[in-house]
Amino acid sequence: CPMAAAEPAARKRRPKGHFAAGAGRAKRPRGAGRQLEAGMRGILITCNMNERKCVGEAYSLLGEYGDLLYGPEQFSDHEERLSGSDREEDEDDVEAALKKEVGQIRASTEQKLRRFQSVESGANNVVFIRTQGIEPENLVHHILKDMHTTKKKKTRVILRMLPISGTCKAFMEDMKKYTETFFEPWFKAPNKGTFQIVYKARNNSHMSREEVIKELAGIVGSLNPENKVDLNNPQYTVVVEIIKTVCCLSVVRDYVLFRKYNLQEVVKSNKEDAQQNPSSLTEEQNSEVVIAETEEEEEKSSKEVKE
Repeated sequence: CPMAAAEPAARKRRPKGHFAAGAGRAKRPRGAGRQLEAGMRGILITCNMNERKCVGEAYSLLGEYGDLLYGPEQFSDHEERLSGSDREEDEDDVEAALKKEVGQIRASTEQKLRRFQSVESGANNVVFIRTQGIEPENLVHHILKDMHTTKKKKTRVILRMLPISGTCKAFMEDMKKYTETFFEPWFKAPNKGTFQIVYKARNNSHMSREEVIKELAGIVGSLNPENKVDLNNPQYTVVVEIIKTVCCLSVVRDYVLFRKYNLQEVVKSNKEDAQQNPSSLTEEQNSEVVIAETEEEEEKSSKEVKE
């Protein structure tokens, strides 16, 4: 039947462009590690409804302090040298030359973004900057310490900046296994310290806050029984930020003194700064170990930024 023969031909012709376009769209979000995933380290940043500007501010701020602490970023000219030496060999091979040019562009881009690279966080008003070759806790602590001392405001839309030194899958068994090793530098005997846990979950409904708190606090205690909870003036704050199926972790210092690592709040002068004494957390305590992070302070900072 002529119609039966024409029908499959039409079906063959139509998908050619249709699926090619769809494939390009499908690959884009996941390509080249552009989404937050287990195994990454970096800096989690909350912002004031303007993620694009937040990324720009983050690159500027992190670049400034990154150069101070680690020196200017070095870029290899390896690809450029290859380009010059192999040019004659591939001159007649257009396809090979094109492939090489694409590879050089990709390598150049990766090198330029080597130290700091924005990836999709998986939550609104949250930016994640992946880091390589630096210690996120040291860098962010240095930034906040400098801003706390100078009271010089350096950002408009960035609210909080949290270092993330480890990530794993946001399932209880994965988190328990991961943190048994992750917590060792701070809490495994002979190391010890007073601590608190702050917990925040975004776009995730399968995790139990109480269960996470209980298990992680138990792991800290098992590493050294001398590790004790202190909600007023802890040496360390365990930051647990869950986004979708990724658990972001860090152990930070001066969390209270630096206003929960809020860049808008830390530059404000007050009596507590003069005394160098962290503020009381009694209003926010909701268990013996954890503080549930609320959006109130971020909303307050956000309104002040807009004004």
